[in-house]
Amino acid sequence: MSDKVYVLDASAIIGGFSSKKFQNYITASVLVEIKDFKSKMYLESTIEDGSISIMEPESLDIKDVADVIRKSGDVLRLSDEDKNLVALAFKLKRENKDPMVVTDDYSMQNVLKIVGIPFRSVLTDGIKEIYGWIKICKGCKKKYPPEYSYDECEICGTRIIKRRIKKNS
Repeated sequence: MSDKVYVLDASAIIGGFSSKKFQNYITASVLVEIKDFKSKMYLESTIEDGSISIMEPESLDIKDVADVIRKSGDVLRLSDEDKNLVALAFKLKRENKDPMVVTDDYSMQNVLKIVGIPFRSVLTDGIKEIYGWIKICKGCKKKYPPEYSYDECEICGTRIIKRRIKKNS
């Protein structure tokens, strides 16, 4: 890996983070997520001065991310915007860049930790361990795959909940 780069999510922008020394990247969806006036002005000025660039992941990277998050269970918690940012980090790594993702989103951090892409937080402490997510019936405790789309257990009819499980780091 040669060139260090930063991939920023909305929390990085809201927290006022951008590297002065290295190139910063966002996806177009981050533009939509920024609502407050101060953060919008900050983002616009950093795009204008070239310190933040907009880049999108490729379909190959989106597929790779989808495979990882399905296995980890984070598919239950990540938005499409989050998935695209992680996929952008995959793309940059594949292009021999050294990406550091700046996010306060614990599910994004979980996926990044699983695949070995470094991250840092802006406003929170960040995660320390890797977790997975499962769907489980609150009544009979039957476990369901993340893609199970019903809210009620097929066995007893009780509500299905998401439960965090600790994985080996």
